[in-house]
Amino acid sequence: MNTIITFFQSGGAFMYPIAVVLVLGLALAIERWVFLTAAKSTNRRAFDRMLPLLKKKDYAGVVDLARASKAPVGRIVASGIARMQQTPRREDIELAMEEGVMEVVPRLEKRTPYLATLANIATLLGLLGTIMGLIAAFTAVANAEPAEKATLLSQSISVAMNTTAFGLISAIPLLLLHAMLQSKTTEIVDSLEMAGVKCLNIMSNSNAFVGKTRATDAK
Repeated sequence: MNTIITFFQSGGAFMYPIAVVLVLGLALAIERWVFLTAAKSTNRRAFDRMLPLLKKKDYAGVVDLARASKAPVGRIVASGIARMQQTPRREDIELAMEEGVMEVVPRLEKRTPYLATLANIATLLGLLGTIMGLIAAFTAVANAEPAEKATLLSQSISVAMNTTAFGLISAIPLLLLHAMLQSKTTEIVDSLEMAGVKCLNIMSNSNAFVGKTRATDAK
């Protein structure tokens, strides 16, 4: 801990904004991870409850469940059911469900791109701090005694490099977290599309069965 404190104090004033960027990035990553984890489990529970209702053709129950749970998959399926009541065509129902997916995706991806931006900011702040430190070092060396110049220059450069090191230490975890959150978001979107296809197949089969029954009765 003493080594970390000494390292932080010897880096200069630019260590503080880098630390702020790191804290903001970690807080954002935790919030997104909790949100995506909750969305994934909520979708799974809602889908498991809607599937039996769809097989029973209890579309009103599915809509009520979607409104109660507020799960993204519920809104997608409810959009398909609403369109199915207007037209039995599979293509129209599929377009309505795809529209529901497009409405959900921005909420899942919200604020995640900021992590990459914060990582870049941390890196640039580290480089800026190093450059400013080197400028100050060479200015001090120019006014120092000849015997002290080598020692003073080496110490100043070492201090300036701490800023770059801390910038990279902050940027690398943020980039890793950004990649993990993107992967998690893609997994949820894929699961929503798969659930939508399954529900669409069930609804289409039900419509086809009803259509055949009506055609047989007409004959």
